[in-house]
This record gives sequence, C-alpha cells and structure tokens, in this order.
Amino acid sequence: MADTARRKTPLWLETILLLVIAVVLALLIKTLFVQAFYIPSSSMRPGLVVNDRILVQKVSYWFGEPQRGDVVVFEDPGGWLQGTDSGPTNTLTRGMAAIGLYPTGGHLVKRVIGVPGDVIECCDDQGRLLVNGEPLDEDAFLARNRECDGPMVDRCQGDWRVGPVPEGELFVMGDNRAASADSSQRLRCTDEDTACDATDAYVPEDLVVGRVFSVIWPLSHLDWLSRPEVFEDVPDAPRSQ
Repeated sequence: MADTARRKTPLWLETILLLVIAVVLALLIKTLFVQAFYIPSSSMRPGLVVNDRILVQKVSYWFGEPQRGDVVVFEDPGGWLQGTDSGPTNTLTRGMAAIGLYPTGGHLVKRVIGVPGDVIECCDDQGRLLVNGEPLDEDAFLARNRECDGPMVDRCQGDWRVGPVPEGELFVMGDNRAASADSSQRLRCTDEDTACDATDAYVPEDLVVGRVFSVIWPLSHLDWLSRPEVFEDVPDAPRSQ
C-alpha cells in the first residue's frame, strides 16, 4: 500500500537533476583533469593547424613541472596574443565553453624549449638550437620554412643566447619558427627600444594549464602527441649558473 502511495519524481525534475549532475561533472573534469582547446593560429604547424581541436591533460603537472619538449597550453603572460581570436562569441558556445563542453581559446600553445637553469643559444653550423650546449635535431616536428631552427629574428648564426632561465619560468617556442609569438620574439630588444624587457620572454609555470596530448578534431588530424626523444639528450644545467 505504501509503495503505491509513493509519488514518483516528476520527469521535469529528473531532467533538471540530470542536467545539474552533468554540468557539475563537466566542471570537475575541466578543472582537474582534461580541457578542450582549439588552435587559433599557424604558430604550431605542421603538427597543429588552425582550428584543430586539442585535449590538454593536467594530471602530469600535479606533482611535477613541464619538461623540455612538452607542448603546453598557457595563459597569456601579457600581450602575446596580439589580437588573436580569444574564443567562442555567441552565448550558447560561451556557456558550453565555461563548463568544458566546447573548446576554448584565449590561451597560447607552444613547445617548452628551456626549463629553469637552461641556457638556449642560436645556432650551430647546421642551424640547430643548442640547449645547455646540446644541439637539438628538431626536423621531425618543425616547419621547414627558414634556413635555421632559430627564433623569429633576422640572424641565425651564433649570435643569440638567453638564460639561465629563472626558477619557476619556462622558455617556449612555436614549431613554426617564422610565424610564432613566443619567447624568442619577446627578445627582439634594441638599445633604442626602452620599453622592451627581456624578462618578458619567460612564461611563469603557474600560468600553464596543462600538456597537449591529443588532437581530436577534425578526424583527419586525429593524433596523439608525445615528448620528442631528442630532448632526452639535453643535459641538465647547474641551477647555480
């Protein structure tokens, strides 16, 4: 008798409860584990192209720091985006992005070249970057549109050096070195340019959202990203340097 008298939960209330649970789960996943972004520029070609949808995992940096070779998403340290599309523009997509159900913009995607203590130089006689004196063979992932692997400056051979990278900071570069707003671009200081500050070249580690591990859309670009083996040969630099 009691069972027949018990009122069922209205369908509309069940629907609302399920939506609330779904939103809460989406927020938790976005905040703690995985977040979707899209690629707004060509700075990471050829591996990542404009409008690729990528997934960023955050677990790797819970108890560690970004490593050389990681492709990371980070918040703009200040003036790096330079008018790049910052994300969804209509109300629906903005709301979906806020809860992690739509890829967001307003961040930068670059490869970590130097970690705290590292010294980066451009370039050896083969046009390769050197990190702590070790040349990097980046042919497997760089866009081949310039004569050397160096930064977005006019010179290539043995005339550019930066570091040691400060504690808690990163030196990052795009894989498309000829068209990337990155750490190397921020170093184009001259004696006449009093507003230029070389410390702007570094990205604070606490601005890093996470490491890119997958391209999920379009399906023709579906791929898993891992740290290139070339970075394993780079020796650690003395922190007292």
